[in-house]
Amino acid sequence: MTEPPGRRERKKAATRQKIADAALRLFLERGYDAVGIRDVAAEADVAVTTLFSHFASKEALVFEQDADFEQRLTRAVAERAPDEPLIPLLKREMHALVRHCSAEGAAPVYRMIDGSPALRQYEETMRLRHAEALASAIAADLGQAAATTVCRAIARFVIDVHALAREAKDPQAAVDEIFEMIEAAWEAVPPPPRG
Repeated sequence: MTEPPGRRERKKAATRQKIADAALRLFLERGYDAVGIRDVAAEADVAVTTLFSHFASKEALVFEQDADFEQRLTRAVAERAPDEPLIPLLKREMHALVRHCSAEGAAPVYRMIDGSPALRQYEETMRLRHAEALASAIAADLGQAAATTVCRAIARFVIDVHALAREAKDPQAAVDEIFEMIEAAWEAVPPPPRG
């Protein structure tokens, strides 16, 4: 059982969220390139050093749930029951993410990302990092010392579901369609059994 965060952690999380909210509001109002770090810090009423203690870069402000997403996927794999199939578990996680990211109000954010070379590059780097973390989690779950090509390929396919689904007319149906292919790939080249 996880302990609830203490006062200090709650305060840090609140400050982080305040900064992210201020940044997104300014980016959507003025355009990503027209807003500087100092503008965001002023809007959030924090020092620039405080902003950088929570976010490593301007691009990271847009993807503020990046670490949570990666941890959620890797934790789901690490904590799955011995008899729980991997691919349906990952499918449930991606459905939840796509639901969150296709909620009302998300379209302007993705238009902003698609319109900015810096944000597109950051997103691609982030996806590759997520895929590596997921591949390592899958390998560890299977009792392997390192991620195999199969683990890395499946992880990349899973991570890319989000980007493909957000472009689809029906994102949830797209998740199902893509996971049919992922399931077939997983079954075609099965990894060694867990253990």
